[in-house]
Amino acid sequence: MKWKKIGKILLIDENLEHDYSGKFDDLLGEHNVDTIAKIESINGKMRQPSIKVLAGDKSTETIHKENSCLFKLDLAKVMWSKGNTTERMRIANLVQENEIVVDMFAGIGYFSIPIAKKSSLKKIYSIEINPDSYYYLKENIKLNKINEKSNKTKGYDVMETILGDSNEIVRDLSADRIIMGYVKTTHEFLNSAIESLNPEGIIHYHETVPEKLMLTRPINRIEESANNREVEILNNRIIKRYSPGVVHTVVDAKIY
Repeated sequence: MKWKKIGKILLIDENLEHDYSGKFDDLLGEHNVDTIAKIESINGKMRQPSIKVLAGDKSTETIHKENSCLFKLDLAKVMWSKGNTTERMRIANLVQENEIVVDMFAGIGYFSIPIAKKSSLKKIYSIEINPDSYYYLKENIKLNKINEKSNKTKGYDVMETILGDSNEIVRDLSADRIIMGYVKTTHEFLNSAIESLNPEGIIHYHETVPEKLMLTRPINRIEESANNREVEILNNRIIKRYSPGVVHTVVDAKIY
């Protein structure tokens, strides 16, 4: 990594920390940031970071701009993956007019905000289990004036947030498109997602998978969870390298 800039915070790795030890002020000026920090670990099911501030402002809250969308977040509480930038806009551009969308792992609105801002969908339900992420999700709806604008044009909130376990919540919803932008245990949510998907609806299923299995394992899991519904694979692509020999992949599948 070496470094990545998120809003006014520069995250650096061990190598850059060693190279700039004692002269972090140079990095603050060079990258025009208020804070320099490093992530020491990522913990638990909710992927909560442990962060160490190395220089500058002690605050770990910032506002990051991506694809004309604003994201307020606290890097000591929630994660931000710059590697998913292209994927977030790809999905926003795929959403069709008047679709009902469910974002099962909404986080701070990584997918939901661009979708709500860039598309002409009917409604998006954004589900998040982490209270810290949920707080920033609601903040980002206000920051981007999503519902303020939809109330003027549609007469209702186009974006609805739900705090809780998406495996349970999604069963009470019906969707034309479901975003499953989580990794590691996403397959455990496939049954409930597909049950909630309208005929000819589309899921965007994310998985971390050994590269040699990327053409088979994610697709097999979708087909097994479809319970005899016909599955059409529209796309299977690598988002990024996750670790040696392992890739973060997304499969777009239409379920009839």
